[in-house]
Amino acid sequence: MINFLNFIHWNINPEIFSLGPLSIRWYGLLFASGFLTGYYVAERMLKSENVSEKWIDSLFFYLIIATILGARLGHVFFYGWEYYSQNPSEILKVWHGGLASHGGAIGIIVAMYIHSRVVTKRTILWTLDRIVIPTALAIGFIRLGNLMNSEIYGIETSLPWGFIFENNGETVAKHPTQIYEALAYLLTFGVLIFLFWKTKSKDKPGLFTGTFFILAFSARFLIEFIKEDQEAFEATMQLNMGQWLSVPFVLLGIFFVVRAIRRPEKVYTN
Repeated sequence: MINFLNFIHWNINPEIFSLGPLSIRWYGLLFASGFLTGYYVAERMLKSENVSEKWIDSLFFYLIIATILGARLGHVFFYGWEYYSQNPSEILKVWHGGLASHGGAIGIIVAMYIHSRVVTKRTILWTLDRIVIPTALAIGFIRLGNLMNSEIYGIETSLPWGFIFENNGETVAKHPTQIYEALAYLLTFGVLIFLFWKTKSKDKPGLFTGTFFILAFSARFLIEFIKEDQEAFEATMQLNMGQWLSVPFVLLGIFFVVRAIRRPEKVYTN
């Protein structure tokens, strides 16, 4: 039950229902909903460019595998290597929790490079420019899944919309940084989808990718200032791991945007 009279007392059960050993959780539902909604958006975008449906289906197959695998390996290497190096059998146990969005981003870049070479025969930027738009929408859904899991939240706050995450034994209000990030990613999606449908930005390779990197990872960098450390080793860092990992993406985004604006438009035909 959520009580809005004194902060927000958050004690939502992360499990929707279970049937024997099968458990349906809010996180999984929102994760899947994000990708299904993203698929619908991408399908409309790519069909407007007369792209083959085979490209669309294979693109999302690559994307889903890359996101899960990249996010898991990102968590393993960026946040938990000390543990996983001693317990390698735990690495593939995704159901135990532990996904890192920066690892997911790296995984997507690698997968889109492979997809570009094997399937579309176009540049990686053409592929990334199309996939970052539904990706922004999907990760917004995923952050709401983190909220339902009562995880990855912020430091103590006196603001009236602070959440007391009672399932974790919290007794003071904390910043609901999952909501802040979800709103930032949904805003990023709104900007990108507007540029796609209402401007000629699709003819400027790298503009969508650069804009996504700048908006999404700048938001992540700033929100990390009010987010609790995910791992103990971050307590000794002036900037935490999430911030250090965000900086290269922001700089790369600036490079892509400047490059796209300065270069002449490139119109693709099928």
